[in-house]
Amino acid sequence: MTAPANDWSLRPGRAEDVELVAELRAEVMRPDLERLGRYDEQRVRRRVRDGFSTAYTRIIETAGGAFAGCVTLRPHETAEGLCLEHFYLAPALQGRGLGGAVLRSLLERADAESAPVRLQVLQGSAARRLYERAGFTAESEDAVDVWMVREPAPRAVTPPDQPS
Repeated sequence: MTAPANDWSLRPGRAEDVELVAELRAEVMRPDLERLGRYDEQRVRRRVRDGFSTAYTRIIETAGGAFAGCVTLRPHETAEGLCLEHFYLAPALQGRGLGGAVLRSLLERADAESAPVRLQVLQGSAARRLYERAGFTAESEDAVDVWMVREPAPRAVTPPDQPS
């Protein structure tokens, strides 16, 4: 399965996508959760099922319409800005620039809204490097999770027209 970084689209999530997303999460998260001693066959899927939102979840598709992954960007519950969660790519598509391209498009939207973006990533996860390259910094961490934030990029200031 190939998907160049510019050969994808986002579509709104639908209720029938929840099981596909839950299975992808279980597959993608398993190695890190097992490494941390936290893998639970039911809980890994239940977290998606309990928090799935068609209002905020987007399905990532290749140009041919094949399922490539998902991402949720919603208003943060307790802090200003947005919360990025459930960002999973099919393993065959990881490491090809697709995740970075999707993330850049989401951050452009957040920047247009002047909204900080927060997320949670597992300790030792390779995804942390992607987030750090995108400008996220650690706010806090514990033995299992790292909470990160990215402040919005400053808006370009257009100088007022000069009188002639």
